[in-house]
Amino acid sequence: MDKSDLVIPASQKAMYERFHFAPAVRAGDLLLCSGQIGVGLDGRAPADLDEQFTLAFEGVRAILSEARLDFSDVVEMTTFHVGLLQQIRVFSAVKDRYLPEPFPAWTAIGVSELAFPGGVCEVRVTARLRKPAVRAAAPRKAAKPKRAAKKKAARKR
Repeated sequence: MDKSDLVIPASQKAMYERFHFAPAVRAGDLLLCSGQIGVGLDGRAPADLDEQFTLAFEGVRAILSEARLDFSDVVEMTTFHVGLLQQIRVFSAVKDRYLPEPFPAWTAIGVSELAFPGGVCEVRVTARLRKPAVRAAAPRKAAKPKRAAKKKAARKR
């Protein structure tokens, strides 16, 4: 892996430097994103579930945007929830504001805790990288074969 394969939005550079993990890595035609937990500018996870989930998806949006992608490029999502059954309805409502149809594959997993105090959900996605636009080649003039040009010159002599 090269450093050029990393995707690090400006808003997540401190996390990269402090915790030594990339927010996302380009691998082949995929962008593999690390999980995002919804934390505010103060570094805390808000108690309000809708707000926390929105912040997590905004973290995902920042990564996708840095890679010149958006949520329509997401092909798979895995979410980790502390108290899955108590929050799934609120989470689904927030998720539906971000992920358009056709919907990606999604696995929701209940866990006992996350790596960030107060975090109740972590969102990890995989997105398909867009192929670069192919430029149409300029039409070439038909080149005269050199051998034919030499024969023609020899006949004139």
